[in-house]
Amino acid sequence: MTHTVREKEKLLARVRRIRGQVEAIERALEAESGCEKVMHLIASARAAMAGLMAEVVEDHVRTHLVDPQTHPKALNAEAAEELLAVVRTYLK
Repeated sequence: MTHTVREKEKLLARVRRIRGQVEAIERALEAESGCEKVMHLIASARAAMAGLMAEVVEDHVRTHLVDPQTHPKALNAEAAEELLAVVRTYLK
């Protein structure tokens, strides 16, 4: 079982929240809201997408690259944590 299936409900809940944020952008544009409001809405949706990506990447690394039960000769766990910290920072 892959991590996306195992975390399916949690990931779908995040996607649904993102959908709501994108719909808020659409409503703001339709209502001819000010640029500042639209840019804030876009930034929020972008951050939510980056957070979702970071979570999926992190789970992928932990599940497929450094799980000692599945892959006893896997990457160094400390190195994986350092990589994940960089990825989290990059995706913010």
